[in-house]
Amino acid sequence: LKYCGYVDQNLETKKYSNSLKLFEMGNRVVEKKGLRKVAEPFIKEAAALAGETINLGVQHEGNIIYIDKIETSETIKVGLNIGRRIPSYCTGLGKAILAFLSPERREELLSGVEFYPYTPHTVRDRESLERQLAMIREQGYCIDDQEYVDGLICIAAPVFDHNNDPIAAVSVSIPKYRYDAIGKKIDYISIAKNAAGKISGELGSRRK
Repeated sequence: LKYCGYVDQNLETKKYSNSLKLFEMGNRVVEKKGLRKVAEPFIKEAAALAGETINLGVQHEGNIIYIDKIETSETIKVGLNIGRRIPSYCTGLGKAILAFLSPERREELLSGVEFYPYTPHTVRDRESLERQLAMIREQGYCIDDQEYVDGLICIAAPVFDHNNDPIAAVSVSIPKYRYDAIGKKIDYISIAKNAAGKISGELGSRRK
């Protein structure tokens, strides 16, 4: 499997983990089953309501991979491209998923993570992250306040499958200056949660 590129081996621990190649194969299966197709009308609806960029992302071995987005028509855009991989601990999409994983799975993904400070707002340690995740579980959404990119606010909510497992997340990405100016006029939290909830329902989730 290692020779064929389906698993990666940690040189220090000698442990194996699924490779990106295996993930991409799995993602094709997801595509066949229609995750992006199912999500498309709902993220388009969210984009129209928010007037901002809407992202769809999935988790892979502690990283978030952006698999789709509807970009804002605003002249000034702040967002990340489809296919971009970034650490889950410092993104709205990532933390929205991490919060609802089992404690065992979360430990697998976060054990040994080095909390690199991408911005002055990035979470710096596991204890602080766990406090954030507990709040996300209680609220049902995550607000990423410039944790990965200065000047970018992301509001994210998890997508659940028919087993009620978090398999993806939806986020609204907003430049901070625009969020500060109109954030109280547009309910971005409800937009993200409603889109994620509709996608979850289409995937067979019974989660309320």
